[in-house]
Amino acid sequence: MSSEFNPYGLSQPPSVGGSQATLRGESPYLRSPENNLPKESLTSIPREFAPLLQDQPPAPYNSSPLANKESGYLTDPRPAKRPFYKTLWFWIAAIIIVAAAVVLPVYFVVIRPKHDSKTSSGSVATGSSNSTGTTTTGSSQALVQFGGDGSTVTKEDGTTFVYNNSFGGYWVSNAENPYDNSARPNSWTPPLNQSWRWGEDRINGVNLGGLFVPEPFIVPELFETNPGAVDEWTLSTILAGKGQLQEVLENHYDTFITEEDIAQIAGAGLNWIRVPIPFWAIETWQDVGVDGSGQTVAEPFLARVCWKYILRLIGWARKYGLRVLLDLHTIPGSQNGYNHSGKLGSLNWLNGPMGLANAERSLDYIRTIVEFVSQPEYKDVVQMFGILNEPFLPTIGRAPIESFYLRVYEMVREITGTGEGNGPVISFHDGFDALKNWANFLPGADRIAIDDHPYFAFDGQPNREPVNITAVGGDGTQLGGKWPLQACNAWGANMNTSRANFGISVAGEFSNAINDCGLWVIGIGVQPHYGSDCEYWADASQWSDANKQGLLNFALASMDALGDFFFWTWKIGASTTTNTVQAPLWSYKLGLENGWMPKDPRAARGMCESLGVTPQPFNGPFQPWQTGGAGAGTIAPAATASIQQWPPTLQNVPTGGATALPQYTSIATPVTLPPLTPTATASVTVTATAGNGWFDAQDTAPAVTPISGCGYPDAWDAIGAQVPLSGCLPGPTST
Repeated sequence: MSSEFNPYGLSQPPSVGGSQATLRGESPYLRSPENNLPKESLTSIPREFAPLLQDQPPAPYNSSPLANKESGYLTDPRPAKRPFYKTLWFWIAAIIIVAAAVVLPVYFVVIRPKHDSKTSSGSVATGSSNSTGTTTTGSSQALVQFGGDGSTVTKEDGTTFVYNNSFGGYWVSNAENPYDNSARPNSWTPPLNQSWRWGEDRINGVNLGGLFVPEPFIVPELFETNPGAVDEWTLSTILAGKGQLQEVLENHYDTFITEEDIAQIAGAGLNWIRVPIPFWAIETWQDVGVDGSGQTVAEPFLARVCWKYILRLIGWARKYGLRVLLDLHTIPGSQNGYNHSGKLGSLNWLNGPMGLANAERSLDYIRTIVEFVSQPEYKDVVQMFGILNEPFLPTIGRAPIESFYLRVYEMVREITGTGEGNGPVISFHDGFDALKNWANFLPGADRIAIDDHPYFAFDGQPNREPVNITAVGGDGTQLGGKWPLQACNAWGANMNTSRANFGISVAGEFSNAINDCGLWVIGIGVQPHYGSDCEYWADASQWSDANKQGLLNFALASMDALGDFFFWTWKIGASTTTNTVQAPLWSYKLGLENGWMPKDPRAARGMCESLGVTPQPFNGPFQPWQTGGAGAGTIAPAATASIQQWPPTLQNVPTGGATALPQYTSIATPVTLPPLTPTATASVTVTATAGNGWFDAQDTAPAVTPISGCGYPDAWDAIGAQVPLSGCLPGPTST
């Protein structure tokens, strides 16, 4: 990869020692020469981001709890008689001094001034500590808590866990201001209250798949205990029939991903999370048309309940310094017919008789989310918004998707304004089309990104080639077979070319799956292309060390090739039949624990070059307008001349029905998402405001709702249905 993205200036991936070193085996490309170490420690906070450490004269000894016990006066020779520092009183005094040295400078120099100003952006904590720090002001007790590696975190329920982060990250919890953005996940990532430097800072992220949009292979227990469920539509229908819909799903939202998971993600050297969310976090409709038998169809999803858990998750991300890409994973009618779009089967978004109506409704939901995350309380945490996951361009067509993307861009920037810090980066999925086909899309647009999801597992091939043999292109000691080199060749040049020709380019999903083995990876009841013997890949306890090393090298090659990435996914739940994870290739957490994911993602740097791939770096920086600088938001008319005006012409529409597609009418009140209101106590006065869920007070346009009297076909299964002859177009007064 380009040296522009290597803040340490190393020609080899950094050596971090410890458990990571045991994974390297005889792979010299993962080791740094001992005489090529950076000036700053790789596991401490760089001085440029630690004001208290700058321009300080060397102390006679290090009072930080992170100090090496071999340093300073502890190694000085002493007389043979009993030294005074071995007395009890000396150590009591020393502990008090150490605690004061750690807490007081951070508080009085950095945190206190920020809190006195009552800003919502929070304070800049510095350093990290293996003991939890607390500060107080006036009548408030334990106002701010913070800690680094080895510190103890107390959760809302009073239970505790130890925070492990050897990369200089620290957490911050501020009772007075829950919107304090001073935490950071590691020493090479800016704190949340400092700007992300696109093209210099790199996204090392992970998805939280299956949490708010349950998928069979990620949370098999939900589907194993509810036979007949194949997607969330059928799962919700079955659970509702048992009277268990809210009980079961709310328990899942509450327990599948915990605060410890978020802390572990930061401790793994990662710095972003991608959070798939469903549109029913906002609302569902009880009448979306009639089916073939004339019955009214209601959306069965659990409406609005997951939203408070989404906000809790955003709060945890803030606490540990993780940036968030919020991804709208489902949409009315389904954008791809996959089981993670809400309903398996038919594609009815921008496609078929109800394609336009569903798209109109989806614009309202995108608007509601943007209004919420653009508020000052959230914009520094939710810094990117994926407006729709994986619309299937081969069926929908390029023209309707481009038209929709332009419509969304204009709507979003009308709400947020343009320029860095004004609302999130807008992420568009490539629709499974080649990245090169998105080059120069909307030049001049303010902060848009293209999202690619490269997988070998879904290429329709058996992919039975082994990973536990010598890596192709390596030095003879590396393992991985053909897979590491294939990742480098397939993805590296394409991503960097896209950065040059489009702008911000991110792999929103990838995994360690070289094949489609694993319980329900390609759906319930669907046979994998791999063929027989998939059981081996579903049971990680059978994997040899060589197999794990090969997978580790594949992961490193993938990370190096992609540059900015989100692994799919952090956690796979256990099957109830075996009490084990049966899709282990997809679990970052399991791989981290068992040796086939890197302990430090920076170890990926230079992996492709070590396999003989000639680097084709993006030599950046990005154009100023691409990252919210000069010219952002100025799109030349010629750039949009070839894009269909809204509404676009749709495919799979009955002959003669293209000009009379059913629509909704804009007379409804927009739905606002509620904030979590901080709770004051007798000892803590909350000074921060929670916002009202709607950033732009000038945005008062109505939302869409069905036209009374229109006989809409089922919005989720309308392909082949007849277009209503009349009564389904909005009148002039309803636009």
